[in-house]
Amino acid sequence: MFFESTSPEVVSALGKAGAAFAICFAAMGSAAGTGMAGMAAVVAWKKCYAQKKLAPFMLVAFVGAPLTQTIYGMIVMGKILKAAEAGAMYHNLLLGGLAAGVAIGLSALMQGRAGAGASDALAETGKGFVNYLMALGVIETVALFVMVFITKAVS
Repeated sequence: MFFESTSPEVVSALGKAGAAFAICFAAMGSAAGTGMAGMAAVVAWKKCYAQKKLAPFMLVAFVGAPLTQTIYGMIVMGKILKAAEAGAMYHNLLLGGLAAGVAIGLSALMQGRAGAGASDALAETGKGFVNYLMALGVIETVALFVMVFITKAVS
């Protein structure tokens, strides 16, 4: 391979870059997801206030749901760093971290989009909170699966 003659420090750094990818892409997805859900919650609250209805505080749950994917990215980052210290193959760590970060980030993004729809629906009808949370939970499961499976693959 290209990096066979490269110093151990460079190979280690490339493996550690996978850890950075994992946390960064997961956090970017969380930021975008919470942003989308947050904007929808603000609009939903505005509609409630304009109609002299009680604005449901529970919309905050939809806004905050995508944040957990950052935690999953952090866990993957920790596992990759540990594997890099143990001398795991840098390309497994680099590609594993990149793939995991993107998949976890997309889960957060989609959860934010679903949370936005849930905010609008709950504010309009006042019903369905548990159903909406279940939908967000199913989307969350994708990130959990990625976290569990990639940490097994890179260690």
